[in-house]
Amino acid sequence: MATTTPTPSAAKGPAPRGAAPVRRRPRGLGGSRGRALNFWLFTGPFLIGLIVFVYVPIGWSLWLSLHNAQGTVTPTEFVGLGNYADMLGDGDFVDSLVNFTVFAAIIVPITYALSLTLALLVHRIRFMKAFFRSVFFLPTACSFVVASLVWKMSLFNGLRYGMMNTVLGWFGIDSIAWLASPHPPWYWLVICSARLWLQCGFYMILFLAALQNIPRELYEAAAVDGAKPGWQTFRHITLPQLRATSVAVVLLLLIAAYQAFDEFYNILDEGRATWGRPPLVDLYLQALGANQDYGHASAGALILALLIALVTLAQGRFLGFGRGDEK
Repeated sequence: MATTTPTPSAAKGPAPRGAAPVRRRPRGLGGSRGRALNFWLFTGPFLIGLIVFVYVPIGWSLWLSLHNAQGTVTPTEFVGLGNYADMLGDGDFVDSLVNFTVFAAIIVPITYALSLTLALLVHRIRFMKAFFRSVFFLPTACSFVVASLVWKMSLFNGLRYGMMNTVLGWFGIDSIAWLASPHPPWYWLVICSARLWLQCGFYMILFLAALQNIPRELYEAAAVDGAKPGWQTFRHITLPQLRATSVAVVLLLLIAAYQAFDEFYNILDEGRATWGRPPLVDLYLQALGANQDYGHASAGALILALLIALVTLAQGRFLGFGRGDEK
């Protein structure tokens, strides 16, 4: 007769009713203290970097803007708002703000329209969609400095063998000195085309993601109601569904236009052409030029930052950024 050996659990028998259940010790940190510790472990490095590399420089720039800081970053002579008054009375700085306004008025609507057009074309094609998406997005990985030098020395160098002048020569048109004079302002074509090539792919991806989130049921319902595909469908369905993305793109384009530096500095002969100088180039030359006037440069930077904030808030309020969809 075969005998069975009881298992250890069966040998011990059931636990008595009065015995407390065995509690397993949690592997990680538990409770509110553990969650708080995990939160600070994850966010602490980013918070330290934000304070050290953003808030401290802003605070120090504010301190410098209130002092006479020429040739030193540890000033002692307090001048109050004198640096701000000097910058607002400086003709070159005011002209640079005007140049920025012209640049923003040109580049923002063109980039918006071109990015949206590319997104619509890539979204509608039925073959090699990933290839075209990658090709249009690839220029965003290029350096602004490299692209500016290519535009200046190869495409629009003003000589007869430059690419654009060669193309114009095929049609019997004389060579154009693209960057020699502000009359006519051919330099805007050079700068704006370089910026368009560099940033259109990024905003195309934003529009493409928004287009993919539009429910197809809307187009099917519109077709049942008799809406014609094309402009009518785009105007009444596609464009309203892209409202939030459009507002975000316009705001990003405005901020990027305010911060334009690399293409102006490298294309316009290191910013020496005052007729095409944006604010950041003017401030850069003041801070790192011969005078090293950090006080006036800091005041100008804060004026520019305040202007960016005001324009962004006004544009966001006008376009309804952050406001819920109307029903």
